Amino acid sequence: MTKTILSVALGLTVAGLLASTASAATLDDVKAKGFIQCGVSQGLPGFSNPDDQGNWTGVDVDVCRAMAAAVFGDASKVKYTPLSAKERFTALQSGEIDVLSRNTTWTMTRDTALGLNFAGVNYYDGQGFMVRKSLGVASALELSGASVCTNTGTTTELNVADYFRANKMEYEIVAFEKSDEVVAAYDAGRCDVYTTDQSGLYANRLKLTNPDEHVVLPEIISKEPLGPVVRQGDDQWFNLAKWSLNAMINAEELGVTSENVDEMANSDNPEIKRLLGKEGEFGAAIGVSNDWAYQIVKQVGNYGESFERNIGVNTPLEIKRGLNQLWSKGGILYAPPIR
Repeated sequence: MTKTILSVALGLTVAGLLASTASAATLDDVKAKGFIQCGVSQGLPGFSNPDDQGNWTGVDVDVCRAMAAAVFGDASKVKYTPLSAKERFTALQSGEIDVLSRNTTWTMTRDTALGLNFAGVNYYDGQGFMVRKSLGVASALELSGASVCTNTGTTTELNVADYFRANKMEYEIVAFEKSDEVVAAYDAGRCDVYTTDQSGLYANRLKLTNPDEHVVLPEIISKEPLGPVVRQGDDQWFNLAKWSLNAMINAEELGVTSENVDEMANSDNPEIKRLLGKEGEFGAAIGVSNDWAYQIVKQVGNYGESFERNIGVNTPLEIKRGLNQLWSKGGILYAPPIR
C-alpha cells in the first residue's frame, strides 16, 4: 500500500513537473520566433494606439517594447494584437499572445481565478464619468436617471452598479463590446454619460466630434491599478515582465534617461551600476544579457519619459503625473531595488 501511494505521489510529482516545464517556456518560445506578441487595445490614444502606418505607440506599448529590449536588445521586436475587453484574457490564456498590456485593472479575481499574473502597475487610475457640458451637471451625484455608455466584460459595469446603488440612484446601462462603439454611441447621443477609467475618458474625448463640448466630472469611484499581465505557471517570464517595468521606474528615480544613459554607465553610484549591468549578474536571473536594463532605458526611456511622451501635460491628453509621480515626489510610484 505504501509503495503504491508513493508511486502515485511520485507520478503526480513528475506529471506536475512536466506540466510546469511545458508551460514555463515562454521566453524560449519568444526567442525562437524572434519577437514578442503583445496584446493591446483596439486604439486608445496615449496608451496603445496605431498611426496611419500601423506603428503602435503608448505607455502600454512601451511596456512590451521594454520587454523586447531586454530579451533581444531591440525594442522593435514586437508584434501587436488588438483586443477587445471581452477577448483579451482568452487571448492570453490560449497562448495567442505572450503578454497583455492593455489598460487592464488588477483585481483579485483576475489574479487568481483566471490563471493570470499581474506584473506590476504602469498606471494608477480610477473610474470616472464624462458628460456634455450642455447637460449642466457638475457632479456624478446628479446623474440619477441617466443612461450610461460603457464596455462589456469590464470592471466598469460592476463599479457603475455599485456606485448608483450606494447612492440610491436609478440608471440605464448601454454596453458595447468595442471601445470605439461606446465612444460612437456616446458621441451620437445614445446615452447621457460615458464612463470608463479616467485616463480612457481623456483619451477618447479626443475622438469626439467636438471634444471641447464635453467635461470629465471630478468624482473617482474606484481604484483601477492598470498593468501588464502574463500567464501563471511561468515564473521566468513573469519575472522578466515585472523587472522590465521596474527598471523603467528605477531608472527615473536614479535620474537615468535615454539621453544620458551612456554617460551614467560610468557612474560610481552602486545602484546605477547594478541597473546598467556594470555590477552583478542580474540579467542572468531573468534569462537575458546583463545590459538588459541599459537597453530598455536607451531605446524606450525611463518611466517618466514614457509618460510625458505619450500622455503628459504637453500631449493632447494633458494628463498630470498625480498618483503616477514617483513616491519621492508625492506620488505612489515605487519599484523594488535591483540588488
